[in-house]
Amino acid sequence: MASGIFAVLDDIAMLMDDVALASKVATKKTAGILGDDLAVNAEKATGFVSSRELPVLWAITKGSFINKLIIVPLAFILNVIFPPAIIIALLVGGIYLAYEGVEKILHWIFHRNEHTHSVEETHAEDSETEEKAKVKSAISTDFILSVEIVIIALGTVLDKPLTTQIITVAIVSLIATVGVYGLVAMIVRMDDIGYKLIGSDEKKGFAPKLGQFLVNLLPKIIRLLSVVGTIALILVAGGIFEHNIEFLHKLLPQVPTIIKEVAYGIIAGLLAVGAVTVIKKIISSFRKPGK
Repeated sequence: MASGIFAVLDDIAMLMDDVALASKVATKKTAGILGDDLAVNAEKATGFVSSRELPVLWAITKGSFINKLIIVPLAFILNVIFPPAIIIALLVGGIYLAYEGVEKILHWIFHRNEHTHSVEETHAEDSETEEKAKVKSAISTDFILSVEIVIIALGTVLDKPLTTQIITVAIVSLIATVGVYGLVAMIVRMDDIGYKLIGSDEKKGFAPKLGQFLVNLLPKIIRLLSVVGTIALILVAGGIFEHNIEFLHKLLPQVPTIIKEVAYGIIAGLLAVGAVTVIKKIISSFRKPGK
């Protein structure tokens, strides 16, 4: 009896060792995507009034957990019954990310002045609608990034037993949600921490200076994240195309990979934006006669 218990404990210890090693490797492989995930979602979780920042972030975090609950078992099932479906899902997701990134760039180029003038007039009445739209967009983007994170993590443990695969992918998925959104929460509440330090009992000294520094730093971080998040969308999309389409992977081998990824992301985004614009115009033309 005792020997049986020790044997079970020994098996569990060996399993945990395998999981720890596999999780370390998988986390390293997905580190780049996790960084992009942080930049993209931090940018999407900012820009709200202070009282709405944490509720919005919590809504996005819950959506991210649901995404993982859908993606992880689906990835294992598809990997068994139809592996090419995973690549197809990645490519479709890449097109979506490229569209989002390029659409933001085009909007900034052609409509930034218009947006600046109209914000104050529409903010009060449309804030709730805009908030819901931004949360939905963030969860959709998280879904695509989560697919890639899960696929990469799964790819690192395909030679391991099924139990090790499941636990490893689950751990990486948990890190991708808790770690990323924990850091996002710290970023968006940076100014609150700063104001508390400024209003502390210590009127002079390090604390108030640090508080003022944090308050002044937050707008700069938000602007930086907006830029980094957009670049990340295009890079992740281009990386999906570069690594999963053999022709593009072998094309122009002398060109650095990051340049090709940017080019593929921008080209795919422009094509997607053009296609969506044409579809909208066609739908609009069909609606006009009925008015």
